[in-house]
Amino acid sequence: MSRYQVYGEYKESGVEWLGSLPSHWDVKRLGHFFEERREKVSDKDYAALSVTMKGIVPQLETAAKTDAGDSRKLVLKDDFVINSRSDRKGASGISPYDGSVSLISIVMAPRNIYPEFAHHLLRSYPFQEEFYRYGKGIVADLWSTNSSELKNILLPEIPIVEQQAIANFLEHETAKIDTLIAKQQQLIKLLKEKRQAVISHAVTKGLNPNAPMRDSGVEWLGEVPEHWRIGKCGFYLSILSGFAFPSAGFSDDEVGTKLLRGINVGVSRLKWNETVYWKRKTGDALDIYEMKAGDLVIGMDRPLISEGIRVAKVKEGDLPCLLLQRVASLKTGNELNSDYLLAFLSSEMFSAYFSPDTTGVSVPHISPEQINNFEIAIPTIEEQEAIAVFLSSEISKFDRLIEEAEFANDLLQERRTALISAAVTGKIDVRDWQPASTSPPLEAAA
Repeated sequence: MSRYQVYGEYKESGVEWLGSLPSHWDVKRLGHFFEERREKVSDKDYAALSVTMKGIVPQLETAAKTDAGDSRKLVLKDDFVINSRSDRKGASGISPYDGSVSLISIVMAPRNIYPEFAHHLLRSYPFQEEFYRYGKGIVADLWSTNSSELKNILLPEIPIVEQQAIANFLEHETAKIDTLIAKQQQLIKLLKEKRQAVISHAVTKGLNPNAPMRDSGVEWLGEVPEHWRIGKCGFYLSILSGFAFPSAGFSDDEVGTKLLRGINVGVSRLKWNETVYWKRKTGDALDIYEMKAGDLVIGMDRPLISEGIRVAKVKEGDLPCLLLQRVASLKTGNELNSDYLLAFLSSEMFSAYFSPDTTGVSVPHISPEQINNFEIAIPTIEEQEAIAVFLSSEISKFDRLIEEAEFANDLLQERRTALISAAVTGKIDVRDWQPASTSPPLEAAA
């Protein structure tokens, strides 16, 4: 924020989330600036709206539909709407539409505050934290803040002209940052697509561009090098389903052996941020479920997510761990390299082939029998090893570029958040701010 001016004089607000404020600012309760709107309407008369992290938008196709269409809250243009539930933290904004929202949202009509300023103030990180601090509920990570608590939160009272200046500044500056964020996200998307293309090509076409090709006989595989075999997984690997460890024996105090659960299986990696342990006993016959470095594991429930198939390789750092039910280990024989198999199962082409085979509605899952029947391309073991080495090098390059782009994206997001927070709480003075002119000087234009 050092590039921006600060106000000449500050005073303590006495409000923790606001901190010190410009000396001519005051504080008043939120109820002074807004009037709650409680009128119930039908979505037949007022189009359904969605309250999202990006603001208020026409109802999303992905929004959960309910039978409460005749019991919704009225929203009018310029009303501020905020989702009261903590699991929707940050979902709020000034509505550009007339419409209706779910009853779990709080709708407020601005009366002593500039709507565009309110949009940034009430969506700022410090305010969102303050809002949910007032929440109540019986579940640690899911509670609601009611409107009676909301109206008592203290907000800065600022001259309207100054509110407009802050809103104009933030609209302009956040738009620039959003453009940069969009470019970074597009770069990340392209890098991931290229990463997938390299994997898919290597595991279906091989590394020799001059190899004679033949029709694989499998529609999704297309042509493969003519000397490759096509076979079912069951001929080349053995599958072990995890043991049904009773949850009553789980421990979270790191006593015992980690249990490898479905929640720990990510796309191409294991993650241990949510870990439980099992205390082993002599003669418990669980040795068969002890994982070894190099074993592949696949999540049987919801095996396919947006990032790909939840299949990963067990590494030394993951040990010791025991295989829990609804996770299966895939142990390859002498004719199938585990790193090649991991790359094959991780390919976008295989994911598309795999998707229709998942069964179940609420929780899609896959069975060992289905895995055994998956058809895969089998190069010579020497080619498999060469493909695995090649992909290890190429993937690491893409992963490094993706990590750098994601880091840059995170910095932009942090800058956006910090800029909004600084402006709406008076930590920077933008009253005299003017957008930089993009027009060339008259002399140059002449």
